Amino acid sequence: METVDWIVLTGTLLSIVAYGVWKTRGSKNVEDYVGGGRDSKWWTIGLSVMATQASAITFLSTPGQAFHDGMGFVQFYFGLPLAMIVICLVFIPIYHRLKVYTAYEFLENRFDLKTRTLTAILFLIQRGLGAGITIFAPSIILSAILGWDLRILNIIIGVLVIIYTVSGGTKAVSVTQKQQMIIIMTGMFMAFFYIIGYLPEDISFSKALKIAGASDKLEILNFDFDVKSRYTFWSGITGGFFLMLAYFGTDQSQVQRYLSGKSIRESQLGLIFNGILKIPMQFFILLVGVMVFVFYQYNASPLNFNPSATNKVMNSEFAEDYRLLQEEHRALEVEKKLAQNQFSTALELKEFTSIENARQEIIAVNRRDSANRVAAKTIIKQADSSAETNDKDFVFIHFILTNLPRGLIGLLLAVILSAAMSSTASELNALGTITALDLYKRNKKESQTEEHYVNASKIFTLVWGIVAIAISCIANLFDNLIQLVNIIGSIFYGNVLGVFLLAFFFKYIKGNSVFFAAILTQLIIFVIYYSLIYAPPSGEEKLGFLWLTFIGSALVIFISFIFEFFDRIQTSSLRGK
Repeated sequence: METVDWIVLTGTLLSIVAYGVWKTRGSKNVEDYVGGGRDSKWWTIGLSVMATQASAITFLSTPGQAFHDGMGFVQFYFGLPLAMIVICLVFIPIYHRLKVYTAYEFLENRFDLKTRTLTAILFLIQRGLGAGITIFAPSIILSAILGWDLRILNIIIGVLVIIYTVSGGTKAVSVTQKQQMIIIMTGMFMAFFYIIGYLPEDISFSKALKIAGASDKLEILNFDFDVKSRYTFWSGITGGFFLMLAYFGTDQSQVQRYLSGKSIRESQLGLIFNGILKIPMQFFILLVGVMVFVFYQYNASPLNFNPSATNKVMNSEFAEDYRLLQEEHRALEVEKKLAQNQFSTALELKEFTSIENARQEIIAVNRRDSANRVAAKTIIKQADSSAETNDKDFVFIHFILTNLPRGLIGLLLAVILSAAMSSTASELNALGTITALDLYKRNKKESQTEEHYVNASKIFTLVWGIVAIAISCIANLFDNLIQLVNIIGSIFYGNVLGVFLLAFFFKYIKGNSVFFAAILTQLIIFVIYYSLIYAPPSGEEKLGFLWLTFIGSALVIFISFIFEFFDRIQTSSLRGK
């Protein structure tokens, strides 16, 4: 990185922090600090909702996901527009009518205090982990690529977020996220156009799409009914729908964004704005990853994009084996470029047989390249069992640092860190609010002043910020960071969503039945995840994690009905006596 990159990076981040502190100074009551004054416009809500979900993981992992597996990941979001409609029609009117500060406050009104407390605790567990991961994601990548100390990076990101989140509360999160989204999308569009510009002169954008299609990177829709497949049309429209319904309807980090709306209509418009733009945004980010794949069809790429893993194996007894694979990789890159040139020529001549033959050659070369990369991961693991062989999260950042011009590198790094800050700020804001209002205030017998609870919210936000930094310092890379976040959410969200659905639509189900059903359901979901997804006996994943949200929702509703049925029988028999 050059001096100009450091100036752009530090200037962008510090200006966001300063703006957030300045714009929201002087919040002295719960309405201002937690509710954001309830005066947000729909565009502020919409951008804030999008920025909360679009963490650094989105901009690091999603292009790498597309590079390796194509555009199919976009199916994960197919249920989102439907979820936005349900939330706008059901959730938002109820939350606004009751004037609640948290989603779980509603559950006490409907059921009882212990149900509110249980769901709040489940939220704190999964969102506390999530906050740590959103800090850890950019830190681990930047640490490996730039050689920066991982823990120092975690602390820097965490402290920057804590400063303005503690200072200004909900409004500070909302006003800074507008700037962060502008920076994020500007940076991504600039990266996209630079990638297109770096392709060979005879490769237009339309031809680049055909090249990507020849390698099966543009297969968006998968209509298979195989529940083991993580991303299919059916898992997206059902499991994804329930996951999005839970995330946007019951997760306080999102609920707090639209509870700050000036009116029901402003909150609804903000969510509809998100529902309309979210899929195109994710499609575009995946397309960036696909274009990076096309770029590396014509340009040299590392055998493994994680430089830390490469360094470990090159300083081990397996260095010579790895060098042989690197030589084979370079030879395959020459074959790959020749195959792409043949395909490009066939496209210009419009000869179907030649096009198909060239396409088959591309597929064959890419299969050999994939096998070579798998062999490299095996050797890396032999050299150091603790080394992270998965390199999906390093693909995009490698392209940024090795190909983009000075200044733009600083901007793209600012994009990644801004995304981390925006998501983490929402999470810490929600964690502090839930702890202060759902646990501390609700269980504190003597009443206190508004200022006391504002200070309590600030203290709990600070504490959760420290916890998130601690989690980020002990986290490890998973198969893919964006998948890890979604898996954690799927484990908890279904249960909580089922409780809310019972509260909205099944008025005769009482608090005791829901409370014990929720505890039992969470235990069952842990067993299902461990036995069918994380460590099945055969070693092969038996269930896509997206189905966990649907299963959790259905289970807690079904078990609540059973508990309520037996409770009523017992009550009737006691009355008969």
